[in-house]
Amino acid sequence: MGRTAIHLALALLAFVAISVSMMRLESAKTDVSISATVIGDIPATIFRPKDGALGPVVVIAHGFAGSQQLMQSFALTFARNGYVAVTFDFLGHGRNPKPLGGSITAEDGATKALVDETAAVAAFSRKLGDGRLAVLGHSMASDIVVRFAEGTPDVAATIAVSMFSPVVTATEPKNLLVIVGDWEGMLKREALRVVGLASAPEEPQPSVTYGGFAAGTARRAAFSPNVEHASVLFSQASMREALGWLDAAFAVARQKPPAIAGRGPWIMLLIAGCTLLASQLARMLPRLSSPPAGAGLAWRRLWPALLVPAIATPLLLRVLPTHFLPVLVGDYLAAHFLVYGLLTGLCLLWLRRGEPHRFGRGAISPATIVAALSVAAFYLVALVWPIDSFVTSFVPTPARAALVLAMLVGTLAYFLADEWATRGPGSARLAFPASKLAFVVSLAIAVALDLERLFFLIIIVPVIALFFVIFGAFSAWIYRATGQPVVAALANALAFAWAIGVTFPLLDG
Repeated sequence: MGRTAIHLALALLAFVAISVSMMRLESAKTDVSISATVIGDIPATIFRPKDGALGPVVVIAHGFAGSQQLMQSFALTFARNGYVAVTFDFLGHGRNPKPLGGSITAEDGATKALVDETAAVAAFSRKLGDGRLAVLGHSMASDIVVRFAEGTPDVAATIAVSMFSPVVTATEPKNLLVIVGDWEGMLKREALRVVGLASAPEEPQPSVTYGGFAAGTARRAAFSPNVEHASVLFSQASMREALGWLDAAFAVARQKPPAIAGRGPWIMLLIAGCTLLASQLARMLPRLSSPPAGAGLAWRRLWPALLVPAIATPLLLRVLPTHFLPVLVGDYLAAHFLVYGLLTGLCLLWLRRGEPHRFGRGAISPATIVAALSVAAFYLVALVWPIDSFVTSFVPTPARAALVLAMLVGTLAYFLADEWATRGPGSARLAFPASKLAFVVSLAIAVALDLERLFFLIIIVPVIALFFVIFGAFSAWIYRATGQPVVAALANALAFAWAIGVTFPLLDG
């Protein structure tokens, strides 16, 4: 088989993967009626059994930097099995037009505002079902739903996913299930500690129910296998545990196996198909620089350009002002990209002093700009649309569009310097992944230096690392085709600015 035939076969395989995954994702909506609504200013979605049966209502709340799309698997599973599920976007998140006000760490600040918002959604949702109510929350929202349930006597069951909440007691909230990913070590210990409040003097064990549902004292810790803080939301084990808990709390006896919305593998297949398609479409980009452009640094010269920015950036930002955007920790991340990129560029200029920079002719030519815009357009179609549809809110509201542009200043500085540093004839082997590892380590240093303010970056860093893997592959294919680092730098800078600008919570002032 010739090379052309191989590439055609791979493109066909990509289309098959995309088509199959789309069909399976749509099939998860079988027997479910889905309608969008607005509760005051709160965007919400109602998932009902298609037969119109009025079962108990489950209010489902997403975590930090998430949106209601993240919680679709739970909502679909509940609705397919007789419950009414309601998802919504918290203040400052997703498509909620109002920013999040108050201190994010103070109980009378943002926490109270989010509890009040949950109460508003619950008040609206009660009339959608048979009057009975349960709540589910992930991560940040696990604490919110626990606090709401403790102050709301008619909440029959609480499901806390990846829970951290200091207010849980042996009896409150009623009938508490804690679901944790098996790779969430600290939260697993916390889940067992909470269950231990009710199991004493017996040592608490996972997958064991303590207490009783009739008394409202039921407690259980469940560990979903082979998942972490985000993928726990797509685990079929998580869905089964949550549905089983609701059935036990509401005394539902099933006559047939439950229908579980197992969307996780199909979302992965969809993204894999889009990625494979990108590898083939990249071959169509024009050759822009020959020989290939870039710094072309061997390890003995490259390491200072990796080490100095990684250490110096968090130290500098410890004293420099980084509160310049109304977005939680996103302004710091934009500043980190900017300073890191500038320091990398200065290091490269010093390392290449007296030598031609080999940035390459055509680095800012119309052809380069067109190529970068073509790649960005592919990102919009192949990544923004499926992520927004099946994973999390990824389309900017008008307020967030301005944030994307502000973030772009920082990401442009970083990606232009990084692409130049790690590309070119004679470049160090594995320079590209090493530079990304250095950036992640730099963020870890920043969190260690200012844990109180940057705590939520701990949650985001794994997502940034995943983005580095995906867009690193795109970068390699683009550079192989064009020979010009600027193309991938421009497109990936926009992708990261977009991701930060549309997902990080908006703050009031």
